[in-house]
Amino acid sequence: MANVQMKAYKVRELVFQNKIQGKVQLKLSNKVSHNVRYMQPDLCEGTMTVEVFDKEKPDVLNVKATVTGLFQIKKQVEKEFIHVDTFRELFPFAKTLITTVSANAGIQPIMVQDVDIESQEIYRFDLPKRRPKEEDNA
Repeated sequence: MANVQMKAYKVRELVFQNKIQGKVQLKLSNKVSHNVRYMQPDLCEGTMTVEVFDKEKPDVLNVKATVTGLFQIKKQVEKEFIHVDTFRELFPFAKTLITTVSANAGIQPIMVQDVDIESQEIYRFDLPKRRPKEEDNA
C-alpha cells in the first residue's frame, strides 16, 4: 500500500531545444533528480526534473521537464519511503510529457528509460530547525 496519495500536480518547467540538422545518429542520455519538501505532518511536495540530451553534443538536443506534485501522507513512515513513493507517482507524468512533446515536435518520440528508485542511493538532508533571531525575542 502506498504511503502517499497525489492530490495535484503541475508542470513547472518545460524546455525543448532541437538543433538537429539533417539525418544524425544521437546517443541519448538522461538525468533524473527528485526532491521532497515537507510542509505539514501529513502534506509534502515532490519536485522531479527529468532531462534527456545527446551525450556527445548536449546543445543539439535537450529536453527537460520539471513537474511538482502535492501529496497527502497517508501514514507516518520514514522519509525515505515517502521519497520513493512520491518518485513512483511523479515519474510517469514526467516521462509521458517528454515523449509527447518530442513526438509533437516532429522528431522520433523520446522514450525515457525507467528508473529503479529502490536501487539508488537516497540522500537525506534535514534542514536544521530555525532559531529565532534576537529581534524576534524583543
